[in-house]
Amino acid sequence: MNALWIGVLGTSAIAFTLKYLGHSIPEKYLTNPRMLRINTLIPIALLSALVGVQTITEKGKWVIDQRLAGVAVALIALSLKAPYFVVVISAAITSAVIYRI
Repeated sequence: MNALWIGVLGTSAIAFTLKYLGHSIPEKYLTNPRMLRINTLIPIALLSALVGVQTITEKGKWVIDQRLAGVAVALIALSLKAPYFVVVISAAITSAVIYRI
């Protein structure tokens, strides 16, 4: 068994343990208003981090290219309260035009 499979089995065991422990937490801690606010913000933080990493890095190195311009246009469209379709299409068109330049 090589190191890759040891890593896969180890992380699987850790994930199972965390999920099991999560089910054994008393309900009074899960219904705490502070905990509920934190739980609603976790997906937003994770998605923002994913967008940031995918936008400005490539193969572990910092890269500033057309993707950053597309995200900037999307942020501008979102700040102007544009519909989701307009946000995605404007970001895609901006990235494609800058890529072709």
